[in-house]
Formats: sequence, C-alpha cells, structure tokens
Amino acid sequence: MRLDDYIEFEENERAERRRLAMEKSYAIVDHLESFQHRFDERVQGDSLFGSVSPSIFVGRANYPNVSTGILSPVGFEDDAATFETSGAWYDEGVGIEDVFQRRTSLLNSNQSAGVKVGADANVNDAWDGFLGVQREVAIADRPVSVEIGLDGRPDLDFDVGRNDVATPTGPRARAQSANLAENPHVPRPVKKTLEDDDWQAQGAMTYLYRRGLDVYDINTVLSAGALGESASRRLVPTRWSITAVDDTVSQYLRGTIRDAPSVDTVQVWRNEYLGNAFWVILAPGQWEYELVEMKAPGSIWNPDPKSGMWVSSDREGFEGRTRYVDETAGAYYAARLGVLEHLSNIGRQAKVLVLRHVSDDYWGPVGVWQVRESVRHAFEGEHGESETFADAVREVTNLLPVSMADLRRKSAMVAGLQTNLADFGAGSLNDD
Repeated sequence: MRLDDYIEFEENERAERRRLAMEKSYAIVDHLESFQHRFDERVQGDSLFGSVSPSIFVGRANYPNVSTGILSPVGFEDDAATFETSGAWYDEGVGIEDVFQRRTSLLNSNQSAGVKVGADANVNDAWDGFLGVQREVAIADRPVSVEIGLDGRPDLDFDVGRNDVATPTGPRARAQSANLAENPHVPRPVKKTLEDDDWQAQGAMTYLYRRGLDVYDINTVLSAGALGESASRRLVPTRWSITAVDDTVSQYLRGTIRDAPSVDTVQVWRNEYLGNAFWVILAPGQWEYELVEMKAPGSIWNPDPKSGMWVSSDREGFEGRTRYVDETAGAYYAARLGVLEHLSNIGRQAKVLVLRHVSDDYWGPVGVWQVRESVRHAFEGEHGESETFADAVREVTNLLPVSMADLRRKSAMVAGLQTNLADFGAGSLNDD
C-alpha cells in the first residue's frame, strides 16, 4: 500500500482507537474514598485481612534501603488478575482513568528492607517471613491468596491534587506479617532458573523469554531477587527491573537478526493509543535505531501550555549501546523491544526511526507499558510504503507538530538527509 493511501486508510483505525481509549471514565477521588469502605468490610481483628495478590512492588527511594510491598486489590479479589500491569490492558483498550482506578485500588502492604538481605548478605534463600511471601507472589503465574497483618490503618490521602494525579499510587500500610493461604503455582521455567544458582541474571531472563514468559512476568521475578547467581541475587526496584528486562531481551533479539537480510522496502507503520501517536519507519540497511519524542504543551511531561513543543531523542548503531539513554528514559527501551520483536519474527533487520507524538490528551502517566504495547501492535494490519527513507520522513513530518528543520536538529537519522526548501516550513500544528 502506498504511503498516501495508507495515511487515508489509517484515519478510521485512529478514530476507533480513540473511541476505545475514551470509552471508560472514572473519578479518581471517588475510587480513593471508596477504598476505605472496601477495607472496612475486609479487615479482621487487629488489621488482619485476607486478599488475593497479583503482584509486588519494590521502591527505589533511599536505595539500597527500600520499601518492598505486596499489592492487593482489596474488595476486588475475584478480578485480581486484571489489576496487574500487562499487555492485556492494551487488548482491553483501557483509558487513562481506568489505569488510575486500578492502581489506586491496590493496597501496598509494605516493609523496609535492604536490597541484600540475610546472613549471607543476599536474598537467595529468603523464603520465610514477609520477603518469602512476596517472592512466592512474584514467581507465581496467577494471583495468590494471602493473609496480611497490618500495623495500623492504610494511609489514605483524600486531598487529591495535581501531584496525586501525576503519580497514581494506591493506599500504603505498614505490614507486620504475611502468610500464604494457598500453594502458588510456579511455571516450570521459573523453577529451573530458581534452582540454577550459577546462572547469570541476563541468561536467565533470556531463557524465560524464550520459554514464553512475557517481559511483564520476568521483571516481577527479577524485582523479587529470584534471578541470577546466588551471591548476586537482590531486590531490584520495580522501575529499574522493567528497563533491565526490556534491555536484556532486546539484546537477545538483536542477536537473532545480526546476520539477517535487510527489509527490501521502506515501510511506515502507525499506531495511536492514550493520546500517544507512534510512527515506525523501517528502511533497508543494517540495524540502526532512533527514538524521537515530541511532547505537546499541556501534556503530562510538558505541562506548561505556553512552553512550545518539547523534542528529545536517543539512538544506537549496529552494535547497540552500553550506556543508559540521556533523554527518552524507559520509553527508548520499551519501543525498541517492540520493533526488535517484529524484526526477529520476520527474520529481517532494518534501519529504524520511531517518532512518538505525545499530545495534550495524555494528561497522566500510565507507564512505559503503553509505549511497548503501542509499538508491538503497530505492526498489525496494513502499512504504507515509500520510495525512499527521505520521502517517508517528509510525508510523515507533514502530520507531525514540528517542521522537518526542527526534526533535523534532534534526529541524527533525519539530519543526514538532503535538505530542500520545504523542509523549513512550520509543520502541522495538529496531531493528524
């Protein structure tokens, strides 16, 4: 399909995605207030309650002394699995409000711990007490029934303002104890990585991915300190584990296409979700990747409506990169994973430019999972083709809120293209 035909075809797809993303609407304050009622119905005796936990959380503040918690959707035990961040959220077409509702409904029963725990200064054998229960929850492939004893009531903040909306988290409570109410079901590949304590974490992560575990499952196992050589196992803050798994799996996938033939046409793929529009341009050549982000005034990461478009970028060449990115953070690794999965799937390599436009519809951060899933699903259905990489960039830029000249200043790939007078236009001020 020619690129101009594809752009017209995509209009209906974008309209449908917007409809799905806006279908549900919740009042965040109402959900926070309703939590107290749900908790009161579940609490027993001295703040002992039974719930079902789908996941864990390890904070990064005060590292290496961190807050580590078991997450429980109090009052929604029957739907516990839907409260765990996963690619299924995209399949549901959840909106920003829905994501906030789920996260603010999770009680974080937590304790403080050093990332290296125990007599041998690691968490390799931490199977007892609170840390042990947390690990059992992390390695299970379905939500686990738990009984948790709390030291006091949950910390609820009903004075919800802009900062609360910017960082959606549920109530927190200090945990005195935690006990399993059932034997968790652990996938066989996870059991294997647990038992092999001479296996480096990177190799174990790759093994789990190749055995069918998605990155969401792997980063939870890594976060609980259940991967790697025994002497090196430790708790990993959740935010760090997400990027670590995206990066490790991407390195494996890049290896699978290192000697693969190149794509033979310039392809343009597109997807839009939660106020984020992604254009993925694949061009013939060896592996090369760049992410350019354009954040609109009034969006969550560029809140001043008068500040102008914020443009950032990071890139890598054929050998990849060893240093953490400077400007695009976890989005770089999440988008790269989605691209490499597609290329590995078709047995090709390519020169890749990903353009992300964050519109002012993206009023609250939901996490890099939406970047990962948007790029993954961008490769479904139809795509456009162009004669050259330069032609593709120019046609796509006509639908972006920046000019070709602006893009050239931030993108190494675009900077290498031959200029013409039209490249210095103002660019479209609309998303598309």
